[in-house]
Amino acid sequence: MSELKVPTMAEMMASGQQPDVLFWVGCAGSFDDRAKKITRAFVKILNKAGINFAVLGTEESCTGDPAKRAGNEFLFQMQAMGNIQVLNAYEIKKIVTTCPHCFNTLKNEYPELGGDYQVKHHSQFLQELINEGKLTVEGGTFKGKKITFHDPCYLGRANDVYEAPRELVEKLDAELVEMKRCKSKGLCCGAGGAQMFKEAEKGDKEVNIERTEEAMETKPDIIATGCPFCMTMMTDGVKIKEKETEVKVYDLAEMIAEANDL
Repeated sequence: MSELKVPTMAEMMASGQQPDVLFWVGCAGSFDDRAKKITRAFVKILNKAGINFAVLGTEESCTGDPAKRAGNEFLFQMQAMGNIQVLNAYEIKKIVTTCPHCFNTLKNEYPELGGDYQVKHHSQFLQELINEGKLTVEGGTFKGKKITFHDPCYLGRANDVYEAPRELVEKLDAELVEMKRCKSKGLCCGAGGAQMFKEAEKGDKEVNIERTEEAMETKPDIIATGCPFCMTMMTDGVKIKEKETEVKVYDLAEMIAEANDL
């Protein structure tokens, strides 16, 4: 990120400043090579829109979502309490994240442990920036493309966020094509609930293959999503189907950034 403007909370506090919003990067966005591209794209958009933001940097730890989903409530609470101490010490009010797992955990599970924040998923944040006129989007390379949006479980069914991602796709002058199972009837990519970190159980077909096949039925140019876990699973599905040249998998932030030549 060295060539991008990414201030840390520690730097901001040292200079007596307080950001308007904290960008929670998340484990995938920090360490996974594919998800790092999403992080970079979102930071470019924040800078372009002139948003006063900061990250925690090395002070950020895992939200504890995988531990909780895997059944280790003790580890989850340890991780959560550590993060809440840091966030409250910095007097953080607003958080935006590119990961629905972080979004859901920070929004719905931190309050009972003493962490009350206004938390937004980046699709909601980007939609607001466009509505407020802080960000303009033209289709660019995505104009006229067929795009199907895969609803991440913790964004859609867990938090009822369905319209913001679709509005972003339509802003790209693209054709939004829905899968048979979408929105509240959407199918998991196969990685949620800490499944990402364990071997598959016995069965006839991997969940991500089933979901990729449903996406392929729409004959898309692009499968769009808003979650680093979904990104991994759908990308793997497209590779297994040997369709990498015809079908691309993008995060919403990457498409908005590319459309703006960022």
